[in-house]
Amino acid sequence: MLGNTFGRVFQVTTCGESYGWHDHVDDGAGYGGALMAIVNGVPSGIKLDVKKIQNELDKRRPGKSKLDSPRLETDRVEIVSGMFEGVTTGAPVGLLIRNVDTQDIHIDQYRQAKDVIRPAHAEVNFFYKYGEQGDWCGAGRASGRETVGRVAGGAVAKQVLAREGIEILCHVIESNGIKGRCITDGTMTFEEMKANYRSNDLNCCDEGAAAKMIADILRIREEGDTCGGMIELVIRGTPAGLGEPVFDKLKATISHGLMSIGALTSMEFGGGKKAAEMLGSEWNDQPFVDHGKVRFRTNNCGGFLGGMSNGEDIVIRMSVKPTPTISKPQDTVDMMTLEEKTLEAITRRDISLCPRIYPVAEAMAAMAVTDALFLARGWYGVAKMDPKWEKLTEPRYKGDYTV
Repeated sequence: MLGNTFGRVFQVTTCGESYGWHDHVDDGAGYGGALMAIVNGVPSGIKLDVKKIQNELDKRRPGKSKLDSPRLETDRVEIVSGMFEGVTTGAPVGLLIRNVDTQDIHIDQYRQAKDVIRPAHAEVNFFYKYGEQGDWCGAGRASGRETVGRVAGGAVAKQVLAREGIEILCHVIESNGIKGRCITDGTMTFEEMKANYRSNDLNCCDEGAAAKMIADILRIREEGDTCGGMIELVIRGTPAGLGEPVFDKLKATISHGLMSIGALTSMEFGGGKKAAEMLGSEWNDQPFVDHGKVRFRTNNCGGFLGGMSNGEDIVIRMSVKPTPTISKPQDTVDMMTLEEKTLEAITRRDISLCPRIYPVAEAMAAMAVTDALFLARGWYGVAKMDPKWEKLTEPRYKGDYTV
């Protein structure tokens, strides 16, 4: 399997599956295993806080509320390399998170339907690529549990960005058609978003809308169905000029990271699709000077110009698909016999992916911005341009790191 590394200078490589398999020379083999992340490019001398990494993992940990999968993983992180006496050494940082809730009853549930594909799930393509040898237990690398390694790696990136005053927050703004207030339409400020961040089980920062969304999700659970939604991501404090003008735009790199998350189906930056309905005189973000910095009166472009950061808040909205596993009968196919069958799944699942997907989006954005920051600092170091230009790229905001 290829494609398990993200980044060019700051790189995160992940491995591990939903249930996994371990084989110990002394203790023997069995289900369980672990998720891992190797983070390349971490500077030496950082007092990496394992509690902050754990806090990020706890955001996506299942079993915290009635909205989540009932799977009871602890997701306790171990730093196994790249640190000495509490400080990074410059070597790759290794992170290990063990699977602990891999009971026989759940493995048997997957075994009974291992050749039958779940509609809207990636299993069919795993048969095409890996045949009958693919991991059928909990969907392997196609499972949402794969994102544990991303969150661990992104948590390291967040601590690097914290030194630069860069904040990344993501919240739920829609669930099954119920909409909440958000940054994009100007009905919520970043300060309100930050104040209400994680104030409820859904992490919808509009408290009034959150109550309606949660009640609706619980109703859907009783019907044996699932639902989708939308999340909004804000990156504050990014210097201007990150990214390159053509293929390696920061906009493209962030898109790569976010759209590699299996459950995301679409994304918009700033005004997004409203651009199709607007005149240039309405869309254009007009610049002005504020305390010696170039600012923009609006943010229709979502913090990008030419695909590079312009110093304003980066604002992105993403659609989240409903969880594919549902308890209602659906038509499907047995991939080993090519017989048409009916599947009524009984395995554990989230009713909505929204309550646990937002930290994954934050993690991928953090990796992308950290990587771009490393490349930009290297460019300025070699180019030896007039310092006034780099001075102008300094962040308009100096945010406080949020965990």
